[in-house]
Amino acid sequence: MTVLTESLWPADTGRPVLETTVGELLRQAAAEAPDRLALVSVAPERRARTWTYAELRADAERAAGWLLDRFRPGEHIAVWAPNVPEWLVLQYGAALAGLVLVTTNPALRGPELEYALDRSHAAGVFFVDSFRGTDMAALIRTVLPAVPAVREAVAFEGWLDEVRRTAKPIRFPEVDPRSATQIQFTSGTTGRAKPAVLAHRAMVTNAAFVRARCGAPPGATFATALPLFHTAGCGLAALGSAHERATLVLAEIFDPLTMLAAIQEHRAEIFGGVPAMLHALLAQPRLAEFDLGALRVVMSGGDAVPPALADGWAAACGAATSAVYGQTELAPIVCQTDPADSRDDNLYTAGRPLPGVEVSIRDPATGAVQPIGVEGEICARGYQQMIGYLERPAETAQTVDADGRLHTGDLGTMDARGYVRVTGRLKDMIIRGGENIYPREIEELLAAHPAVAGAAVLGLPDDVWGESVAAVIRPDPEWPSPAPTELHEYLREHLAPHKTPKSWYVTEGFPVNALGKLQKFRLRDQIAAGELGSL
Repeated sequence: MTVLTESLWPADTGRPVLETTVGELLRQAAAEAPDRLALVSVAPERRARTWTYAELRADAERAAGWLLDRFRPGEHIAVWAPNVPEWLVLQYGAALAGLVLVTTNPALRGPELEYALDRSHAAGVFFVDSFRGTDMAALIRTVLPAVPAVREAVAFEGWLDEVRRTAKPIRFPEVDPRSATQIQFTSGTTGRAKPAVLAHRAMVTNAAFVRARCGAPPGATFATALPLFHTAGCGLAALGSAHERATLVLAEIFDPLTMLAAIQEHRAEIFGGVPAMLHALLAQPRLAEFDLGALRVVMSGGDAVPPALADGWAAACGAATSAVYGQTELAPIVCQTDPADSRDDNLYTAGRPLPGVEVSIRDPATGAVQPIGVEGEICARGYQQMIGYLERPAETAQTVDADGRLHTGDLGTMDARGYVRVTGRLKDMIIRGGENIYPREIEELLAAHPAVAGAAVLGLPDDVWGESVAAVIRPDPEWPSPAPTELHEYLREHLAPHKTPKSWYVTEGFPVNALGKLQKFRLRDQIAAGELGSL
């Protein structure tokens, strides 16, 4: 076993980087296993829809033809939809056509969607007509006048029928594995999401390495409701399954009963989800009715898995856990535990770095490698890091240093075996159920409310979601003190539901340091001590 003398894990080059594209990955899988079940799409109160690898390739190649009739290779097209199977047909079709897919959260509201489409230079957007009670088609119509670069707005309903009437291209564009395949929005110091550009080889290889580390049998069926607009869903779940020529059982939305039934029916051997999903499945009153005996591994990321949750899964079906750590800019997984690791390593570390990536713990002030066990910023360098933030060279340079190391903004330690522990965050970001929430975006909206003189948004510990969103308000003395319901409704006009604060507190003044910078840790201490009243 490797014994380190400092907190630097050299890149393991024993496994080669896969110099292939997302589209070629599907073609290879279809050539080797054409009749194997590739995709099962499940949703509450709806019959499952299925594709073999040959069928998925046929739809993807025709989708590429459909796209090339309307877009030029290299253009960007956005997708704004939940986990419908058309999402994956579009992903593979865009890859074959040499287009760059821009992924957006279907929970985004008008201003957020407008920002994503404009900032990514999208020439088209694909969407579902409705989602969770929102009229998506109507919302698209309100946004499009503000983003004239979008030439095509395509509803997924009926799109697949059009695709299947389209001829496959005689010749497909040549696509470089090092070129862009996706733009995914991620957090930044400004509080507004930044468009990270990811390469084909980065996403394909990372997905393959994660599947190898998870310890499941080759070709194991993967069941998940991880959102496709995240790299975990469209990358490690979808591309990882294609690499294994395995079946992906994909839930359109996360519904515990539907998910449990799908795991049982399709004898899924891997389940992937954030801790909130794992908790919801175990808490389902009808859990005992389902046979989950085929499950071998439960993969989770986005937040730490509480020991009781891991033990609960082991007791329910004997499944081991594999924890992953990473971020979008790293396509996305950097470290991962092996189910064969000790219980303490699986519960209290993020595992060791995956092949092909150098990971180090560095002093945030000097950049020097820290001694073993000393906290510092987690940095990574390797094939998987982003090409850069789209048209943001200065912000790219702030994240990727002159030596090519990507600074994650997370704090951690490394032991002599290379196991990494994540201890905190340099950047001010809340992770709720695996979703990144940027406080400044919420704070700026609250500050624009006439009854609010100042606002601070922070994350508080939550047993189910990992963190919940809390807001501390300093009311404007010239106005009546606002009610939480008023502020909640105000935010909901502009933001996705998961960003809206769950708890509200009031203060007469915010704690600041000698330079006048807000000290959110002191606000957390005041809340924990009961020193702040509820709004």
